[in-house]
Amino acid sequence: QVQLVESGGGLVQAGGSLRLSCAASGRTFRTSAMGWFRQAPGKEREFVAFISSSGGATYYAGSVKGRFTISRDNAKNTVYLQMNGLKPEDTAVYYCARDSGNGADYTSVLRYDYWGQGTQVTVSS
Repeated sequence: QVQLVESGGGLVQAGGSLRLSCAASGRTFRTSAMGWFRQAPGKEREFVAFISSSGGATYYAGSVKGRFTISRDNAKNTVYLQMNGLKPEDTAVYYCARDSGNGADYTSVLRYDYWGQGTQVTVSS
């Protein structure tokens, strides 16, 4: 069983920064790729960023590339999402998820088998 717990969300003005954390339980963290997704009210959950198990490969949605950075600390069983230059359209609940390795595209929710409860990010204009 894997448990994922996000933290670090909050209210920030446009142009500001936040750092989200996702703490994972279980021994499989170090061998698992991880992803961040977000879901705004009335919209589908969308891909934000992906990081390989070693941290050597990262991928981003076009809407956040250059502003967000995904990283991980395998010694702490934690994955991070540093968000800079936040915009009102970044407002959403942010979720971390574990890659199941099932062959689905890494941008698809179907690729991931464990999800956190989410943390709210609100960006005011």
